[in-house]
Amino acid sequence: MLFRARQFEFHFPRPTMVMGIVNVTPDSFSDGGKFFETGAAVAHALELVAQGAEILDIGGESTRPGAVPVAEAEEMRRVLPVVESLVAQTRVALSVDTMKPAVARAALAAGASIINDVGASRSGHAMWHAVAEYQAGYVVMHAQGTPAQMQHQPAYRDVVREVGELFAERLSVIQAEAGIPAERVVLDPGIGFGKSAAHNLRLLASLRTFRSWGRPLLLGISRKSFLEKLTGAKLNERLPASLACATLAVQSGVNIIRAHDVAETVQAVRMAEAIAQESNVD
Repeated sequence: MLFRARQFEFHFPRPTMVMGIVNVTPDSFSDGGKFFETGAAVAHALELVAQGAEILDIGGESTRPGAVPVAEAEEMRRVLPVVESLVAQTRVALSVDTMKPAVARAALAAGASIINDVGASRSGHAMWHAVAEYQAGYVVMHAQGTPAQMQHQPAYRDVVREVGELFAERLSVIQAEAGIPAERVVLDPGIGFGKSAAHNLRLLASLRTFRSWGRPLLLGISRKSFLEKLTGAKLNERLPASLACATLAVQSGVNIIRAHDVAETVQAVRMAEAIAQESNVD
């Protein structure tokens, strides 16, 4: 299995990749604007690379539940200087977490290689054409609703089936509408995006189901609020639960783990891989 993102090629199976999170926002749930200033964001990103991140995911608009949308120009002001600085200082793939086609296009022009589309559940012809034009990688993430209201009583008849239907439909449509081949697509079930704790658990227990599309799977679980609902752990206490989910994901065939705590996540997934490899020997 191959994932192409501009000049980057990732061949699977291979060791699980860790995508380091770089929030260039004043209102992120996880770091509260700690890396809002460009210099701080770039320094943090480089530290994540040193810790083992193979992809950096840069976001200029918070997508936490209840988040207020950010103007297009402001999102660009936050993200583009970080992308430009990192292109000059590191060779890892840069992903930009955005729902706005104009931001995606500007970020790709600045040197980003992947668009992580939280809004992939909605019609996105302009976004798809920007991705196609730059031959970028594209993360199709499932979400129900928008960040402002997505956690207001999310409902599904069968969450696993419905997420899978979105993946199947998008793989077909983006090829037909924009010429984006499957080899440029990664799938993300969107843990916490319009899902209850029960929905999230069902998706985590069913990750193997999503391997049927033959595309790399990405899982973003790090520090998410439903972990507190299940364990009682406050924000700064959720690392153990996040790592438990990451190791489960490796065993289920997930290829990319999106994480705030990169060093710890790399260590956890390498251990899980070592145990899995020994099991295969037997």
